[in-house]
Amino acid sequence: MKKVIYMNDFPTKKHITKSEINELPMKAYDGPIRLFNTEAEADAAAATLLNEPLLGFDTETRPAFRKGESYDPSLLQLATANEVYLFQIQQCGLTPNLVKVLSSPAIIKAGVAIDRDISELQAMKPFEADGFIELANPAKRAHIKNMGLRGLTAILFGFRISKKEQVSNWARTELTQSQQIYAATDAWLGREIYLAFQKNGLV
Repeated sequence: MKKVIYMNDFPTKKHITKSEINELPMKAYDGPIRLFNTEAEADAAAATLLNEPLLGFDTETRPAFRKGESYDPSLLQLATANEVYLFQIQQCGLTPNLVKVLSSPAIIKAGVAIDRDISELQAMKPFEADGFIELANPAKRAHIKNMGLRGLTAILFGFRISKKEQVSNWARTELTQSQQIYAATDAWLGREIYLAFQKNGLV
């Protein structure tokens, strides 16, 4: 897996336009991805995450195109230093160990625009969320104007990520390889962005 190459100094650029982002080279997560869709396998995998100090966090939900239509999250992504775990929670559910991970103050779970993700997971199964870091907050402290994942990635690391799978059907029983890479990339970058801010004393 290619590691993100951190800039020697924290970037002085505080804003990047959509056209500037589109000129950057495209990159995606290329490390191991582990996909779980049964309760037993998911709970066993989540148990291994209880020893992780830092996880990148994200969820994916089937898009709704009609007024009044909504869906529960389909996928929960958690990234470690070496691999990304994808939990198809419509199939495996929020298992006891997954709930422990999401509730643990000892495990940092970093992501972008995570409040809605957390509340939607809590609607599926009530739990006390703890250990979450919203990456927009250190971005504000750094006076960065782009607080979305794509903008932060461009400013901090100098590459862009694809969003073509964003509105794909995440409720599919079998996810495509493209969907898996997209989902893993978002969680991976949550972790990498946290580390970049940590390195510069912003978290």
